[in-house]
Amino acid sequence: MAIETSNECMGVDQAKALLQSGVDCRGVSNHPPRFQVEDIIRAKVMHPATYTRLPRYVRGKIGTITKVHGVYVFPDTLGQRLETKPQYVYSVRFAAQELWGPDASAKDFLYIDLFDDHLDAP
Repeated sequence: MAIETSNECMGVDQAKALLQSGVDCRGVSNHPPRFQVEDIIRAKVMHPATYTRLPRYVRGKIGTITKVHGVYVFPDTLGQRLETKPQYVYSVRFAAQELWGPDASAKDFLYIDLFDDHLDAP
């Protein structure tokens, strides 16, 4: 089922069809990814008044790209029924100590998938 942006509410039949068939959230980009595997990034510090998939506990933290997943629609804008804004998604590894301080295990890491709009170079 194609993703459409509209200000209309979804009907019951549309919701049932969506749940049964799923949604292809892949997107297309004519640009190469901004980041590559092993690149160091910083998650942006942002406080949008609306929805975001960027958790507060990673904002401003340094991580490493471990995988480039490809291009997908951007849920931060899609959730507001705005443009689909396709962009690259990356798996980012954060050290537990980077996120939760020196008392966290030096052996532990958190992997989280983040979009281009959530990342900056350090």
